[in-house]
Amino acid sequence: MRASPALELNTFSIVAHCPRTGMLGAAVSTAVPAVGALCPFVSTGLGAVCTQSWVNPYLALEVLRRLQAGESAPAALDAALAADEGRDLRQIGVVDATGKAAAWSGIECTGWYGHIVEPHVSIQGNMLTGSDTLDAMARAFHDAASAGLPERLLLALKAGDEAGGDRRGRQSAALKVHHREAYAWVDLRVDEHPHPVAELGRIYEIARIQVLPFVAGMPRRGEPAGGLAPEVSAMLLLPPTERPGGGSAA
Repeated sequence: MRASPALELNTFSIVAHCPRTGMLGAAVSTAVPAVGALCPFVSTGLGAVCTQSWVNPYLALEVLRRLQAGESAPAALDAALAADEGRDLRQIGVVDATGKAAAWSGIECTGWYGHIVEPHVSIQGNMLTGSDTLDAMARAFHDAASAGLPERLLLALKAGDEAGGDRRGRQSAALKVHHREAYAWVDLRVDEHPHPVAELGRIYEIARIQVLPFVAGMPRRGEPAGGLAPEVSAMLLLPPTERPGGGSAA
């Protein structure tokens, strides 16, 4: 018997691996609040997954479990889908830490739907205005090959948004990237906003200046003390509105 769907997230997303740094990440936007709480799953040294359409978080968790057991992204996704009775309603993209990528778009996803899978990246979407959204995301991601993974993911999301995105409109967006540690390097969300992708980009520019230097000084595996550079400590003692990059004191 088919499992009853609980929440349909008609969405566009990208999951990717950076071969230069080993970073893994996901960026996603949809016309439902708080997409970052439901769709992207990233695990350091294993992979990045985005589950959407009729969302099944356990599908993403099973893929990551299989990646940890040594399976590749395509094999892990195939095995996880085989056990999901609602697979025809699902859409999911996966990339592993070796750069192998895979995706699935079930035949009962809401049109327009589809995906693009290439080495190191998977791009997927459903209930879109058309294929232009995914094509624009792929071009933007490849055109920014010299940039860092967070920037490439944001540029791809921005390109998809400008090309049409979710045909119902816009409401939330998220960016999640892991590097060497078990915790996230970047984990940003816009849970409800009329222009969530643009707002996510604005927040990232502030976080890049004010948060990433702090994260760089946090305790690392095998180095529990951690430590902040004096200039970072001095910056963070300032009110938000007086820091480089600005920000709100609210």
